[in-house]
Amino acid sequence: MRDTRRARLTLGLLLAVALILITVDHRAGNDRVLGPVRDFASAVFGKAERVGAAVTRPITGFVTMLRDAPTARRVITDLRKENARLRDEVSANRLDRARAEKLDRMLGLAGLGRYRIVPAQVVARRTVAGFEDTVEIDVGTGDGIRPDMTVLSDVGLVGRIVQAGPDSSTVALLTDPALSAGARLEGGNELGVVSGLGEAGGGGNLIRFRLLDSTVPIGVGRRIVSFGSQQSKPYVPGVPIGIVERVDNTPGEVTRTAYARPFTDFSALDVVGVVVAAPKRDPRDAVLPPVPKPPKPRPEEQRRGDADRGRERGSLEAEWGLVAGDDPRAAAERRSRGGAPEAAQERRGRNGTRAVGGEQHAQEPPAAREPRADRDQRAVHDQRAGRAGDSADAAHEPRRHDGRGGGN
Repeated sequence: MRDTRRARLTLGLLLAVALILITVDHRAGNDRVLGPVRDFASAVFGKAERVGAAVTRPITGFVTMLRDAPTARRVITDLRKENARLRDEVSANRLDRARAEKLDRMLGLAGLGRYRIVPAQVVARRTVAGFEDTVEIDVGTGDGIRPDMTVLSDVGLVGRIVQAGPDSSTVALLTDPALSAGARLEGGNELGVVSGLGEAGGGGNLIRFRLLDSTVPIGVGRRIVSFGSQQSKPYVPGVPIGIVERVDNTPGEVTRTAYARPFTDFSALDVVGVVVAAPKRDPRDAVLPPVPKPPKPRPEEQRRGDADRGRERGSLEAEWGLVAGDDPRAAAERRSRGGAPEAAQERRGRNGTRAVGGEQHAQEPPAAREPRADRDQRAVHDQRAGRAGDSADAAHEPRRHDGRGGGN
């Protein structure tokens, strides 16, 4: 707008009107004369104010956003850092809790076997000359670790120490093909040797178990424990090894070969223990976990089994002619008291019921009947008696007049 005399006059007029309206609004109150004027002015200028605010609001918001953009960017960055830090803390707490649980179970296993152990943590996978599957742990000679010491986890055997440094040591895993250990079957003295298969073991990390006596029976599900070495080096006795999953039956071989799945999950090694002192006595099978109980049938399966047993019982009762809850001896006594003639007996089935004089009686089961030879002899005797009876009946039958003469 150009700065002209007319523009100045218009601006002064608008200022004067604004001052008048402010004065009227302040002094009018509920005045009968100025009140309507005030309401009219409020309605007119209120609409104009709302229209102006609707038009200028997006522009004002955009300008405010540009002005606050650097501050908002810094706030977002700080929030992302805080979120990452909290996530790391939660993961660390969860990992520490899992490690604490494994350590507690491992200490319990060592207590059962009376092993004195030094806890350690697996820090890396590494390769050592002569071995394929090895890991590095964070304890060494400064902690009393020496080569040829047994290493175990919270559930079973892991391997043995092959190298020991001041602050770290190298463990050869049981799945390494170069590693072998004496073992025996649970609950007996059947000896064998376990050895690793390396990559041939597949993702399940199976191990081979060769039973020295080929005549000893071995089946799937048998559990294996360490037999121990001389002076408990490199292996202490009684450490759980694995469960047999497959058996090779090859005739003619001197030994029997089975494949077992180790108790230890070698793909997720974390907390381990190094046995620095062996027990004075062989713990035998005391360290093995308890055999899991078979799962209980679900309610619907149990109901289905009860229904099947009920139908089977009903069919047996129908077969022997017994009423539910009846005693076979009582049924036999009722049958022996029945004195109706044979003609009034109604036989139903081979082992069913028969009606005697209007009363139903259960037939004797086949096991309670007389021997077959006696039955055959009785049948022949009954047949002869029947023929004699028929002859006697014919002799006593009155003669009928046939019309050809003669009398009775």
